[in-house]
Amino acid sequence: MSRINRRSFLKSSVQAATTAAIVSEASGPAHGVTGANERIRLCCVGLRWRGFDHVKYFMKLKGKGVDVPALCDIDTKILDQYAGRLAKIRGAKPDTHVDLRKVLDDKTIDAITIATPNHWHALAMIWACQAGKDVYVEKPISWCISEGRKMVQAARKHQRIVQVGLQRRSDPTIRKAAEQIRAGIIGDVYMARSLVYKRRESIGFAKPAAPPPHVDFDLWLGPAPEQPYHTNLVHYNWHWFWNFGNGEIGNSGVHRLDLARMTLNKTLPVKVASSGGRFGYKDQGQTPNTQIAT
Repeated sequence: MSRINRRSFLKSSVQAATTAAIVSEASGPAHGVTGANERIRLCCVGLRWRGFDHVKYFMKLKGKGVDVPALCDIDTKILDQYAGRLAKIRGAKPDTHVDLRKVLDDKTIDAITIATPNHWHALAMIWACQAGKDVYVEKPISWCISEGRKMVQAARKHQRIVQVGLQRRSDPTIRKAAEQIRAGIIGDVYMARSLVYKRRESIGFAKPAAPPPHVDFDLWLGPAPEQPYHTNLVHYNWHWFWNFGNGEIGNSGVHRLDLARMTLNKTLPVKVASSGGRFGYKDQGQTPNTQIAT
């Protein structure tokens, strides 16, 4: 495996992704596109709880020609753990990969799902489109707006199906409520407020250290700036660091704001204002733990 050069990591992929399929706000992972052997073969990239949710979802479709013959994660301990769990469901052990590029080189894989940290979403999706794979990518679609635009361009250029993990849109109760509100059941609705109260403890301060042998931290960093490993990055608290995540508004907030937009039948905002900060304790996190966006 060649070492990643961060200066050119995104450059070559983004330049190649400049001009048909539709990027949709999805109700769930795509299915219905068949390969040459009439089976849809997927690889789930990024495991732990959300990534393995993808696996379980698709294995429920096993009788409909869907299979998950491969898994990918930069942590071999997690990879082996979830490969064992999948083997019990599937009846056969899946292939395992640490490097996403190995998955994309496999012509038998039709599609991938992406449940990596946010900073990997754009590059993984663009590479997959270039490799002829369809994609389901978790929210937020990208780490920043400019990346999202390049992702749309890549999907269209390479004629791929790409879906985004705004799966609450498919909940029958939520859909019915939104339809009734739009129909006027509670009158003229001109405003929506979305509240997210998450109990988030202080993450403290973790000192730089050598990555454990089962974690490929260089691959985990991917397109992000090079920096020392510490335990507040891998595997969850990356959400609260600007180089990798987008804070709570890019985590739970994405779903809540999307449902407000869906219920009001609005597209994109014409103005945005936001304020907040990290209050209540001092820790290593960088993103706001208290924020209001209008």
